[in-house]
Amino acid sequence: MSYQKGLEAINLKMPDTVPRTEYSAEFHWELVKAVTGNAAGDNDSLLIRENAKSAFVKAWDYGMYWNILTHNHIFGDKYTKMGHASYNESGSDYSAETGKLFDDPEDVYDYDMFEAYGKKDINLLTAEYNLDYQNQLRLWPDAVPMTGIYVSCMSGLIELLGWNILLSAAAIDRDSFGAFVGRYCDWIFQYFEALANSEAKVVMIHDDIVWSNGAFLHPDFYRRYIFPNYKKLFAPLNDAKKTILFTSDGNFTEFIDDIAGCNVNGFVLEPSTDMAYIAEKYGKTHAFVGNADTNVLLRGRKEDIEMEVRRCMDIGKKCPGFIMAVGNHIPPNTPVDNALYYDDIFRKYARR
Repeated sequence: MSYQKGLEAINLKMPDTVPRTEYSAEFHWELVKAVTGNAAGDNDSLLIRENAKSAFVKAWDYGMYWNILTHNHIFGDKYTKMGHASYNESGSDYSAETGKLFDDPEDVYDYDMFEAYGKKDINLLTAEYNLDYQNQLRLWPDAVPMTGIYVSCMSGLIELLGWNILLSAAAIDRDSFGAFVGRYCDWIFQYFEALANSEAKVVMIHDDIVWSNGAFLHPDFYRRYIFPNYKKLFAPLNDAKKTILFTSDGNFTEFIDDIAGCNVNGFVLEPSTDMAYIAEKYGKTHAFVGNADTNVLLRGRKEDIEMEVRRCMDIGKKCPGFIMAVGNHIPPNTPVDNALYYDDIFRKYARR
């Protein structure tokens, strides 16, 4: 069973076959139809879409399903709207709406999170996480389920401030901005407490701390203000014996050791992060998920796709916690034939 293999990998038990997960492939409706025969699309009912996605996830044998619950909706209308590019096949997620929470970056330094967003009912938050977790069990019964949080720290600041205000506030007065980071983490801690109280055994902690070429603030800032706050946020999860999987987009290679030092159990990474380093240093102690390059599926030849899968397998196969994935999504514009060939090649090399 894929669930069993995913669970074994997350718990470092070395399954006989490398398990896999993917991101967004189940929203690639042409691919879903090619694999399952189920016709669905963005404009179909929720039931039709859920049935099609569930059938696809089962057919592609996901060992775990990446999932979070807590996103920018928790800020109500008090955040910076930066618009959204079209990703869905129908373009339904496109938004040209923009709006700033702050006009002056120095106003950030006095922003009171509890005054703006209030103290939360931990029991209610816990119930919401449990409901999300139960929904994951229903939708993907053959994959390791989870719930989690997207706006953990830096991603929350990006949502609140937008890039211009965030970078300006950090540059004008590093320590005042660092104090604001601490206040944000004091507020978001409520969600981590609730997550620790939830039924979920595996939790996904997402935080985009870097760009594709690495850190966008000085590394010293992360080590003074981000990672110490991670330890505080993760403490209730550690106390509750949750398995923490950490995700960041971009290249967080320079911070792999720092993140490991914050007591996470696994890494989810894009191709720009050095998976070979993770395998070499943490391959016996941590799970890791990745990290084939989606560009190879978008534009590569079949031989390129096979080489990319072999690259990942050569790195990860010797590690008990390796889970294969295309590290930055299989979007709807991926040629169906290339996605199907990728699946064939994954299955070809998956057995240890």
